[in-house]
Amino acid sequence: MKIYEKAPAKINLMLDVLHKRPDGFHEVEMVMTMVDLADRLEMSALPRDTIIISSQAGYIPLDEKNLAFQAARLIKERYNVRSGVYIHLDKHIPVAAGLAGGSSDAAATLRGLNRLWNLGISNEELCSLGAELGSDVPFCVTGGTALATGRGEVLTPLDNPPQCWAILAKLPINVSTAEVYGKFRVDRVKQHPSAKGMIQAISRQSFGEVCQELGNVLEGVTFQLHPEVQQLKETMGRLGADGVLMSGSGPTVFGLVSKEAKVARIYNGLRGFCKEVYAVRLLT
Repeated sequence: MKIYEKAPAKINLMLDVLHKRPDGFHEVEMVMTMVDLADRLEMSALPRDTIIISSQAGYIPLDEKNLAFQAARLIKERYNVRSGVYIHLDKHIPVAAGLAGGSSDAAATLRGLNRLWNLGISNEELCSLGAELGSDVPFCVTGGTALATGRGEVLTPLDNPPQCWAILAKLPINVSTAEVYGKFRVDRVKQHPSAKGMIQAISRQSFGEVCQELGNVLEGVTFQLHPEVQQLKETMGRLGADGVLMSGSGPTVFGLVSKEAKVARIYNGLRGFCKEVYAVRLLT
């Protein structure tokens, strides 16, 4: 028996950091949604008690450093599963890009193994397991669009944003999320994005208002560390994207576009700037 799961990428429509918590994490407010750029996972049971991961991508770890491996190990240990699993990761989401590719793979692994082994785990339990693996995993378990608070694991479902195109561009650099948060200072933020404003824009299904409410307080840190990310954002705006923002801690920058006629021009213009460019739809 084989189980197939899709693991879509996420983007942050807004990301605000409120303060550092006593546990060392940061208190955040984020509005996140998913786009039609996805990894695909194939899972099959093995008779012996082992976890084997393969992938066509030669640049990802296939051992316990892989979040899908960690998810499989966690669910096996927590629910005393003695059989093994073979997981093939068909990677399409860029790695270390601020798109939650690893977190989405972990979430897909939790969902898929729940089905493969007939464990009957509730969605709420899967989210709790996901929170042990990473702050973005619970959102990736549920998908859709949500307000994420706490360290990102407390989710409030939202309406989907108005349908549009998203053009994603990732420079060939790696950005350390830990370094970005480590250098972030709340008292240096001049203007915080508004979760309330973004939620209202989405509820009104106003594409223009969604673009106006885009905001990410981590941009300042990442731009300082990697000025080319700021240049990429400015280039995307000049090419005609309606709203432009860095996703997560970067380095991926996305542009929202309402008219399909603009998509090819922006896509082609960005291909001269960096190799990894994707034109996708929001998953609604």
